[in-house]
This record gives sequence, C-alpha cells and structure tokens, in this order.
Amino acid sequence: MKVEAEFITSAAGAEGFPRDRLPEVAIIGRSNVGKSSLINAMVRRTLARTSAAAGKTRLANFYRVRVGSGQPLYMVDLPGYGYARGPEGDGAFTGLTRAYFDRPGHKAVLLLVDSRHPGLVADLNAWKWLRSQPFPSAIVGTKADKLKRVERVSHVREFESLFAVSVPLVSAKDGEGLDALWKLIARLPSPTAA
Repeated sequence: MKVEAEFITSAAGAEGFPRDRLPEVAIIGRSNVGKSSLINAMVRRTLARTSAAAGKTRLANFYRVRVGSGQPLYMVDLPGYGYARGPEGDGAFTGLTRAYFDRPGHKAVLLLVDSRHPGLVADLNAWKWLRSQPFPSAIVGTKADKLKRVERVSHVREFESLFAVSVPLVSAKDGEGLDALWKLIARLPSPTAA
C-alpha cells in the first residue's frame, strides 16, 4: 500500500488550523502513549517529532496523508493529556484540544491507549467524552511489542470489557497491526459526511 505524507503546519490555536476542509483523523491519548511514533510508522517515514520524554507535543500538528489513490486527509497529532509539564500544566491539551474539537469540520478520532496499562482512569474518561461527541471514534492499543503473549490476551479482554468495543493492538516499533489500522480508519463512518 502506497502512502504519501507531508507535514503541513503546527498550530497553537484555531487561527493556525488549515482551512481547506479536508477530512481529518485526530490522534489523541495520554502523554507518551506513542501518538507521534504511530503517525511516523503509519506513513512509513519520520514526519512527527518524537521523544522518550512525556509532553513533547505542545501544538496541533497537521500532516496531509494519501493512502493509495484515496482522498487526502489530515492526520492531526494533538498534545497528550495527563502530563503537567510547564506553567500551564495540562492546559496545552485542554485549551488546544477544545479549540480543535469546537471548530466545524469533518473529523474522526483515534484514542490511543498504552496496551500495557488497561483501565487507566484518564483513558476511560477520554473515551466517555468521545462517545458523547458527534464524530466517529475508535480505540487502539499501542506498544504491543512490549507485551508478552499471555499479557496480550488478558489485556485485550480487559480493554474490550472496559471500553465495550474491540481494541486492536499495534506497534510502531515493529509495524504490527498497521495495515489493519488503515482498514479501521477506512471503516469509520466517513469524516467527509457532515
């Protein structure tokens, strides 16, 4: 599968968001869950800046992506929640994310959760909030390469029990589940229909 991708812009607020009305897939999750790494793995090149330190993504980063001959879309890497670095604490997530979701547009959302840690309160709260919103959403478990086989089975069951939906596992490190993730994105109700 051919994937074309390019960085478009980083925005600190709504005034910096692209205005060309392409459909968008927003990537949200706790700080250091692997949002930027997963984007890089999905587009098969290093576009998003990554770091082992939590809280590196402070802006909304927009990447224009086209898979095969499909319609281009934006993948949007938003700041993570749950890490209070700097004077504004979780404010970078709260304010910027509110501005992103409050603006009109066609979007779907992927909530990333660390597959090693099912049932974190912040993730459960994020999913509860997403389910109350009008845009399609799905959950994906990251860092699957760090789980042992026995953990994998029990964690998938626990995620599915807690979230009441299927939670596929992926690994940005070894590429596990990436093709299935693209298919999941394609199956989400179209972010172009608003």
